Amino acid sequence: MLNARVPRPRHIAQGEYAIIDPDHESITTILGSCVATCLFDPVARLGGMNHFLLPQCTGTSIQAASFGVNAMELLINSLIKEGAQRLRLKAKVFGGARMISGLSDIGRQNGIFVLDFLKREEIECVGQSLGGTQARRVEFWPRDGRARQKLLGEAQVFETIAPQKTENEIEMF
Repeated sequence: MLNARVPRPRHIAQGEYAIIDPDHESITTILGSCVATCLFDPVARLGGMNHFLLPQCTGTSIQAASFGVNAMELLINSLIKEGAQRLRLKAKVFGGARMISGLSDIGRQNGIFVLDFLKREEIECVGQSLGGTQARRVEFWPRDGRARQKLLGEAQVFETIAPQKTENEIEMF
Protein backbone atom coordinates (compact mmCIF):
# COMPACT_ATOMS: atom_id res chain seq x y z
CA MET A 1 0.00 0.00 0.00
CA LEU A 2 1.35 3.41 -1.00
CA ASN A 3 1.48 6.14 1.58
CA ALA A 4 0.27 9.05 -0.57
CA ARG A 5 0.72 12.56 0.72
CA VAL A 6 -2.53 14.53 0.56
CA PRO A 7 -2.02 18.28 0.10
CA ARG A 8 -3.77 20.30 2.77
CA PRO A 9 -5.07 23.87 2.60
CA ARG A 10 -2.83 26.69 3.74
CA HIS A 11 -4.71 29.10 6.04
CA ILE A 12 -3.88 32.81 6.16
CA ALA A 13 -5.01 35.40 8.71
CA GLN A 14 -5.26 39.20 8.75
CA GLY A 15 -2.18 40.86 7.34
CA GLU A 16 -0.89 37.72 5.65
CA TYR A 17 -0.56 36.52 2.10
CA ALA A 18 0.49 33.27 0.49
CA ILE A 19 1.27 31.96 -2.95
CA ILE A 20 0.88 28.37 -4.09
CA ASP A 21 3.51 25.93 -2.90
CA PRO A 22 3.98 22.16 -3.31
CA ASP A 23 2.66 21.33 0.16
CA HIS A 24 -0.65 23.16 -0.19
CA GLU A 25 -3.26 22.66 -2.89
CA SER A 26 -5.45 25.56 -1.74
CA ILE A 27 -5.37 28.69 0.40
CA THR A 28 -8.14 29.53 2.89
CA THR A 29 -9.12 32.46 5.06
CA ILE A 30 -12.06 33.74 7.08
CA LEU A 31 -13.26 37.28 6.44
CA GLY A 32 -15.55 39.80 8.04
CA SER A 33 -14.93 43.42 7.07
CA CYS A 34 -11.48 42.46 5.75
CA VAL A 35 -10.95 41.73 2.07
CA ALA A 36 -9.09 38.86 0.43
CA THR A 37 -7.83 39.16 -3.11
CA CYS A 38 -7.17 35.96 -5.04
CA LEU A 39 -4.77 36.63 -7.92
CA PHE A 40 -3.79 34.08 -10.52
CA ASP A 41 -2.01 33.71 -13.85
CA PRO A 42 -3.99 31.07 -15.77
CA VAL A 43 -1.13 30.37 -18.22
CA ALA A 44 1.67 29.98 -15.66
CA ARG A 45 -0.80 28.23 -13.28
CA LEU A 46 0.43 30.40 -10.40
CA GLY A 47 -1.63 32.27 -7.86
CA GLY A 48 -1.97 33.51 -4.34
CA MET A 49 -4.23 35.21 -1.83
CA ASN A 50 -3.89 38.13 0.55
CA HIS A 51 -6.04 39.20 3.52
CA PHE A 52 -5.99 42.88 4.40
CA LEU A 53 -7.58 44.70 7.30
CA LEU A 54 -7.69 48.34 6.23
CA PRO A 55 -7.50 50.12 2.87
CA GLN A 56 -4.64 52.40 3.91
CA CYS A 57 -2.12 52.98 6.67
CA THR A 58 -3.51 54.79 9.72
CA GLY A 59 -0.20 55.46 11.42
CA THR A 60 -0.50 52.43 13.69
CA SER A 61 2.15 49.77 14.19
CA ILE A 62 0.12 47.05 12.43
CA GLN A 63 2.26 45.09 9.95
CA ALA A 64 2.45 46.50 6.41
CA ALA A 65 0.54 43.62 4.76
CA SER A 66 -2.52 44.59 6.83
CA PHE A 67 -3.05 47.58 4.54
CA GLY A 68 -4.55 47.27 1.08
CA VAL A 69 -1.91 48.79 -1.15
CA ASN A 70 0.94 46.99 0.64
CA ALA A 71 -0.93 43.68 0.63
CA MET A 72 -1.64 43.98 -3.09
CA GLU A 73 1.94 44.89 -4.02
CA LEU A 74 3.42 42.11 -1.88
CA LEU A 75 1.18 39.53 -3.53
CA ILE A 76 1.75 40.81 -7.08
CA ASN A 77 5.53 41.01 -6.64
CA SER A 78 5.71 37.50 -5.15
CA LEU A 79 3.77 36.06 -8.09
CA ILE A 80 5.95 37.85 -10.65
CA LYS A 81 9.08 36.62 -8.86
CA GLU A 82 7.76 33.04 -9.26
CA GLY A 83 7.09 33.48 -13.00
CA ALA A 84 3.60 34.99 -13.34
CA GLN A 85 3.11 37.71 -15.94
CA ARG A 86 1.48 40.88 -14.63
CA LEU A 87 -0.54 41.37 -17.83
CA ARG A 88 -2.14 37.93 -17.44
CA LEU A 89 -3.16 38.31 -13.79
CA LYS A 90 -6.84 37.82 -12.98
CA ALA A 91 -8.52 38.60 -9.67
CA LYS A 92 -11.37 37.37 -7.52
CA VAL A 93 -12.21 39.41 -4.41
CA PHE A 94 -14.17 38.54 -1.29
CA GLY A 95 -15.19 40.12 2.02
CA GLY A 96 -15.94 43.69 2.93
CA ALA A 97 -18.96 42.89 5.10
CA ARG A 98 -20.52 45.35 7.51
CA MET A 99 -20.19 43.31 10.66
CA ILE A 100 -21.58 45.73 13.25
CA SER A 101 -24.20 48.31 12.31
CA GLY A 102 -23.77 51.77 13.74
CA LEU A 103 -19.99 51.76 13.40
CA SER A 104 -18.01 53.01 10.41
CA ASP A 105 -18.38 50.76 7.39
CA ILE A 106 -14.74 49.74 6.95
CA GLY A 107 -15.84 46.72 4.92
CA ARG A 108 -17.35 48.97 2.26
CA GLN A 109 -14.18 51.08 2.21
CA ASN A 110 -12.07 47.92 1.76
CA GLY A 111 -14.27 46.78 -1.13
CA ILE A 112 -14.08 50.16 -2.88
CA PHE A 113 -10.31 50.22 -2.41
CA VAL A 114 -9.67 46.79 -3.93
CA LEU A 115 -11.88 47.36 -6.99
CA ASP A 116 -10.29 50.78 -7.60
CA PHE A 117 -6.81 49.30 -7.21
CA LEU A 118 -7.51 46.51 -9.70
CA LYS A 119 -8.97 48.94 -12.22
CA ARG A 120 -6.05 51.36 -11.86
CA GLU A 121 -3.52 48.52 -12.24
CA GLU A 122 -5.46 47.03 -15.19
CA ILE A 123 -5.94 43.67 -13.49
CA GLU A 124 -9.21 42.08 -14.59
CA CYS A 125 -11.59 41.22 -11.77
CA VAL A 126 -13.34 38.05 -12.94
CA GLY A 127 -15.34 37.44 -9.77
CA GLN A 128 -16.38 39.19 -6.61
CA SER A 129 -18.47 38.77 -3.49
CA LEU A 130 -18.26 41.99 -1.49
CA GLY A 131 -20.46 43.57 1.15
CA GLY A 132 -23.39 42.16 3.05
CA THR A 133 -23.49 41.47 6.77
CA GLN A 134 -22.08 37.95 6.97
CA ALA A 135 -18.59 36.64 7.48
CA ARG A 136 -17.19 34.34 4.80
CA ARG A 137 -14.87 31.38 4.64
CA VAL A 138 -13.01 31.48 1.33
CA GLU A 139 -11.02 28.69 -0.30
CA PHE A 140 -8.92 29.39 -3.39
CA TRP A 141 -7.12 26.95 -5.71
CA PRO A 142 -4.33 29.06 -7.24
CA ARG A 143 -3.32 26.68 -10.02
CA ASP A 144 -6.64 26.99 -11.85
CA GLY A 145 -8.18 30.10 -10.29
CA ARG A 146 -11.18 28.34 -8.73
CA ALA A 147 -12.61 29.88 -5.59
CA ARG A 148 -15.41 28.94 -3.24
CA GLN A 149 -16.99 30.80 -0.37
CA LYS A 150 -19.24 29.76 2.44
CA LEU A 151 -21.26 32.45 4.17
CA LEU A 152 -21.12 32.16 7.92
CA GLY A 153 -23.87 33.15 10.37
CA GLU A 154 -25.04 36.71 10.86
CA ALA A 155 -22.81 38.67 13.20
CA GLN A 156 -24.48 38.93 16.59
CA VAL A 157 -23.28 41.11 19.40
CA PHE A 158 -24.75 40.23 22.76
CA GLU A 159 -24.81 42.63 25.67
CA THR A 160 -23.54 41.01 28.83
CA ILE A 161 -24.95 41.91 32.21
CA ALA A 162 -22.37 42.54 34.90
CA PRO A 163 -22.72 40.07 37.77
CA GLN A 164 -24.05 41.44 41.03
CA LYS A 165 -21.38 42.10 43.66
CA THR A 166 -21.60 40.58 47.09
CA GLU A 167 -20.63 42.46 50.25
CA ASN A 168 -17.09 41.02 50.30
CA GLU A 169 -16.16 41.87 46.71
CA ILE A 170 -13.86 44.73 45.77
CA GLU A 171 -13.98 46.42 42.39
CA MET A 172 -10.54 47.32 41.05
CA PHE A 173 -10.00 50.09 38.47
